[in-house]
Amino acid sequence: MDYRLTTYSEEETIEFAQNLESEKFPKMVICLMGDLGSGKTVFTKGFAKALEIDEEITSPTFNIIKEYTSGEMPLYHMDVYRLDGKVEDLGLEEYFNKKGITIIEWADTIEEYLPKNRLDIKFRTSDDNEKKRTIILVPHGRKYEELCEAVL
Repeated sequence: MDYRLTTYSEEETIEFAQNLESEKFPKMVICLMGDLGSGKTVFTKGFAKALEIDEEITSPTFNIIKEYTSGEMPLYHMDVYRLDGKVEDLGLEEYFNKKGITIIEWADTIEEYLPKNRLDIKFRTSDDNEKKRTIILVPHGRKYEELCEAVL
């Protein structure tokens, strides 16, 4: 089952991310999908803020992976856009098995490498309102279904 919500500002997208963070658990994997500027990094900033991470969150486009360990739980923020689906040497599985949370931007480009249990979040922009976002959550696994039920 897919879940949908609509946000009308960056603040509402951040609030959604903070609500989702309240249900966090170790080894959580969140896969973000959407066009450039659709809200993926904004979501990650909100999630990180709720984790009490005190570092500035930026898209790790050139670093590929940024590790934030100053919060309640480690956050592994990935941007796989530039990899063209070639992630064999990245050690993804190692991150998925750490006790932190992994958030992957452009996750649809590496779908075959993603864990079976995860939460896909798709961001869609609106043609009639540049701030409006339709957010579609697709849980994979019971734990992620329960997470969606708890926050929506």
